[in-house]
Amino acid sequence: MKKILFQNIIPLWLAWVLIVIGFQALATARFQPRWPDRAQEWTERSTGSGYQKGDIYLLDPFMNDQVAWDSEYYLGIATGGYKDHRVPTLTTTGETIPANDPTRNLQGSYSLSYAFFPLYPWTIWFVHWPLKFFGLDPIATSTLGGVLVSALGTLAGMLALFDLTRDSLEEDGAMRAVFYLLIFPTGFFLVQVYSEGMFIGLAFGCLALLKRGQWVFAAILGAAAALTRAVGVALVIPMAITWIRTSGWMDRDHGRQQFFSEGIPWRSLVRALLVFAPLVAFLIWKFSYLGLAFDFIETHFFGRGVLDLGKAYFFWSEAYKSMFLGIPERTVYYLTEYIGLTIGVITCVTCLKYDPEIAWFSLAVLIISWGSGPAQGIQRYILAAPAVFIMLARWGKNPIFDRAWTIFSLLLMGLLAMLFAFNYWVA
Repeated sequence: MKKILFQNIIPLWLAWVLIVIGFQALATARFQPRWPDRAQEWTERSTGSGYQKGDIYLLDPFMNDQVAWDSEYYLGIATGGYKDHRVPTLTTTGETIPANDPTRNLQGSYSLSYAFFPLYPWTIWFVHWPLKFFGLDPIATSTLGGVLVSALGTLAGMLALFDLTRDSLEEDGAMRAVFYLLIFPTGFFLVQVYSEGMFIGLAFGCLALLKRGQWVFAAILGAAAALTRAVGVALVIPMAITWIRTSGWMDRDHGRQQFFSEGIPWRSLVRALLVFAPLVAFLIWKFSYLGLAFDFIETHFFGRGVLDLGKAYFFWSEAYKSMFLGIPERTVYYLTEYIGLTIGVITCVTCLKYDPEIAWFSLAVLIISWGSGPAQGIQRYILAAPAVFIMLARWGKNPIFDRAWTIFSLLLMGLLAMLFAFNYWVA
């Protein structure tokens, strides 16, 4: 493993980081786009005259190609905390909120940063301190910290994905899965000021440690993942499946015999409690002030909820119809979203045959993401579904598929990475 790490994975990771960041710098230096962004109706309204005016976290020139949209809130939390009103805010009064809404008491002006989970920006804040050595201003220091945290999280995710697939796909197949992760059309997000890189490091790491029987460390990473993105709570599923499969409790006679002959199986019971670590971490956050404020902003500004499948179906139906309105930018945007959704569904369902624990987790990621609200971002969210890359790597044994997928994925990633650098909406 050490040989693979230093000869293959780390050099590939480092080359990828430098190439993506360098490509974005070249693209923005070469030409300037035409505004507004017509990918969606709301992007057309929000990217017109005065776009980003006063948004200090989006305008700092240092590594600005890696900063757009949600990056503002992560940098705001890392630099000025959740109450930093230098980011956009939402102001409401109790009269505008239904009486049965649990967030009714949250009146006043709230930073939109509350709509984002804490661990990624808090980690940026933590690494912010040693980075002060470089003498950058606070926002630039946080930006550098955000990129480093994302990149290192991605490296951890690569190592975990390799470990997860080495036995079933052998070393060549495992490296192919890692490569496909890096070149996935939205894979560039893994080295931007976005939480995807850190999340896959935690979530994939949890799954890899679970496979090795390292329950305590798996539980710690699972809890951390649940504080990074909402779908981290779905790690309860593979942890529960693994516990049931390995505990011997499925065999009633064996379990009863073990209980009476060997005493209480404390190790198995402790593991049963560790299964719930992601859920416990999520619930602690959920019922804290941060969690209540999160629901408030998500509901009343971003229009998102939890597994609102009826509303999600309506949004995705409307997105499909909007592809035929004669607006090319919107057609292309929703086409890429539907491509991402299709890839996610096919790979996750197919993976059930090979690795149920990973497949069910990946399906949960897909369903939670799809059911959260507006039809956007699914092509980014499925980066957290390891079944996608495992199945692509299996199909990549065919050299024609391998080369065709590589060409398609790299070209689309180049387009999307360039659009992101220009502050166009991507996912």
